[in-house]
Amino acid sequence: MKKIFLTIFLIYFSIGSVFAASSSSSSNTKSSYDQAVKLIKAAKNYEQKGKTGKATKRYEKALKLLVKSNKKKPNKADTLNYLGFTTRKLGDYENGEKYYLQGLSIEPNHKGINEYLGELYVVTNRIGLAKERLEVLKNCNCEEYEELKEIIDGTKKSKY
Repeated sequence: MKKIFLTIFLIYFSIGSVFAASSSSSSNTKSSYDQAVKLIKAAKNYEQKGKTGKATKRYEKALKLLVKSNKKKPNKADTLNYLGFTTRKLGDYENGEKYYLQGLSIEPNHKGINEYLGELYVVTNRIGLAKERLEVLKNCNCEEYEELKEIIDGTKKSKY
């Protein structure tokens, strides 16, 4: 009787651990895009705390993952938005603008792209173009409009 109980217990335990391992491994297998978004959020938090070195490292890692994601699934507006964002945060305004414009060619009313491209235009002293992005966001009733408006008006500083 003890042998039967022990056998059943071992089988039950083995099956449970297999299911636990498979469920944890699937949750750990996030896409390159999802990993990049997580890194970008961490980088933003580091920026707010003044830890620019740590933020830069996160942006660099995120950029590599986004390039990989874009190769695997090209022409996704959200991916292009974050590609523009990370390259802009790393000081590469030219490529940042290219990614944003490519994203807008796919999804012209993308809130994130319009806001971030507007911020890039402010930083590069092209206020007229920034106002064009603001105009696109005018009727969205969204935080992207408010944030870009504050940056254009000079009531909020752009981090770059």
